[in-house]
Amino acid sequence: MTKANNESENPDKGAPDELLAALDGAIDRLAEINAIEGVSPVFEVIDAARPLMLSPAGLEALYERVPAIESAGFFRGSDWDYPQTLVPSLAARTIRHGEPTATLVESLSQIRLLAVAKGDYTHVSISAEHAHHFLAQVLAMNLDLVVGDLHESDRLRPEQIGYAVQNLYHYLLRHLGYENLLEHLVAEVWRILEQRPVQVEGVKHMVTQIAVCLEKPDALGGEASDDAVQLIHAVFSPTEGCREDPGLDVYGERLAEMDDATLLQEAIAFARAMHSTGLVSPYMPVFIRYLRGRWNELIPTALGLSYTGADAFHCYPALIHRLIDEALFPETSQCAYGLAMMLERGILYAPPVAPSLWRQIRLTLCDAAAEKIVTVFGSSRPPECFLLADVLNVLGRPLGIGQGNYPTCQSTRALSMWAYNMPAELLRILAWAARDDEIVMRFEGNSISSRELGTGLATEPPVDVDAVSLLTVPHLDRIYFEMGRRSIGRGEDPHKWVNAEFHGDHVGHGFRIAVDVFTGGLKDFDGFIRDFYAAYHPFYNGDIPVINPQPAGIAVTDSATRFLGWHAITIQRLALDADKTMRVYFFNPNNDSGQNWGQGIVTSTHEHGERFGEASLPVAEFVSRLYVFHYDPIEKGDPSAIPTEEVNRARELAKGSWAAGR
Repeated sequence: MTKANNESENPDKGAPDELLAALDGAIDRLAEINAIEGVSPVFEVIDAARPLMLSPAGLEALYERVPAIESAGFFRGSDWDYPQTLVPSLAARTIRHGEPTATLVESLSQIRLLAVAKGDYTHVSISAEHAHHFLAQVLAMNLDLVVGDLHESDRLRPEQIGYAVQNLYHYLLRHLGYENLLEHLVAEVWRILEQRPVQVEGVKHMVTQIAVCLEKPDALGGEASDDAVQLIHAVFSPTEGCREDPGLDVYGERLAEMDDATLLQEAIAFARAMHSTGLVSPYMPVFIRYLRGRWNELIPTALGLSYTGADAFHCYPALIHRLIDEALFPETSQCAYGLAMMLERGILYAPPVAPSLWRQIRLTLCDAAAEKIVTVFGSSRPPECFLLADVLNVLGRPLGIGQGNYPTCQSTRALSMWAYNMPAELLRILAWAARDDEIVMRFEGNSISSRELGTGLATEPPVDVDAVSLLTVPHLDRIYFEMGRRSIGRGEDPHKWVNAEFHGDHVGHGFRIAVDVFTGGLKDFDGFIRDFYAAYHPFYNGDIPVINPQPAGIAVTDSATRFLGWHAITIQRLALDADKTMRVYFFNPNNDSGQNWGQGIVTSTHEHGERFGEASLPVAEFVSRLYVFHYDPIEKGDPSAIPTEEVNRARELAKGSWAAGR
């Protein structure tokens, strides 16, 4: 592996020989024991790494030993063994507030990701770009470590962990090669916000850190750009009434003194800030709750509603007012955006939705559900409040749901599909999980209860997800796993039967897979490509649009075209972009849809006609990574009519990446 610090010919120079010998011995013993017993004595490696974390030379030594630490199985059996599922906000929390052992493991993981990002180490399940984005975000969440002195709480952490963490972040900053760190971090925030995620606490923390650092001139070698200022204003000072961030109580007093014209200007400013960034300031709930007692008619303006949204608001005023009263507080400010987008979607006009929301408002949570929500979201508000707020977020932005730090893409995809297309079904399933701590689904005529099943892929409750996902995903994951188990041995991929039963009747009963389930080799790949075009491409299927979003599976690759694994997505629609290129627009539940899959295939999340939360690719590029899809066999064009050059292009892209050797 090449050196992270090119200025030093010997990366171990300056690190005491006895410390290096202790580390190498611990790594060797870990590798030997793991090779035989599969039991990881990682604490010996942690103890040997701890003193090396306190010096640049020691960090260089750890960097050089990333391949040895990984191959010895140091991360085996832990969440860190799946770096593609790690979440920046959780990493930032662990690095600053975790126990010493967890903090050191996270530190070693970030050193590993630095090696991946710089191309000095290749990991089987994460790309260099993904690693780079991850580190950029954790840097943004810990900017105070690199631009100022340690806080008292950091200095008092046991075993000098605070100093070790600060040393690590100076090291990361030195080697990530940013000429202008602030500019890159602001761009990273906007890149995430273009996708309008439901979970934005991590983004708000990044904005907070950027705002603090801008108070220190030249700390980051850059000036406050308009993009940075817009983000900071959106969170801390979106209107004239709170321009200097006076505090919620002071702002409440100012509202009482405003005349109607001033209130109108405040409403317009709140709406503009919210819709331009996707972020909601804690001042906005104070404003809207004040309007509840003085001027209800101004609330649609504050929410930035169009004629469609305003009409829905006026059709269901009692429901909307109750949702505001029960769910919208400074701690849940983001649900103002969820409410606005839910109204814009017009889903209240579907007869079952309003009654389902009334049920949700009146729902009493079981002890298990309440405990989960309190553990993750705290107790500043009742758990029912946090859940109702995220119901609005999920219904307003169904393509903003993320799977968090667990490999449960199928369950997250289902939540998104239901929120998008069957909101009453989502609310029914949520009511069961929240009230009864159980979900019951049918599979081929037989009921499956989540209460009677063991764990699936989510062995622990996910923690970096919305409250709806928090309560439902563990149940859904167990049921999905059980449906798959009951489908084994039928000679074909279990998804053929599971997806339609799990996601709903709107899933097409036609099923196509590119891979032989027994050999792993390609199976009639040209026919697979032609069938996709015939079923989905408007030029070849009789100009029939995608009526209901459909589940599909992709083979994920990195920028070097290495195969990283199978992944569940949803095909949302196909349409021409502004350049008259036919594109597939799809939902990816992995928290970040902007990816480089190699061969020049870069998934786009904006600037090509994407709606918030969608990723897109030209059809041939998308099909080159597709390995399974559903379709309606009755509404399908002629596969033989597909141009040969389109088929050849998709096939060669696939064979040059994940399908090589298959």
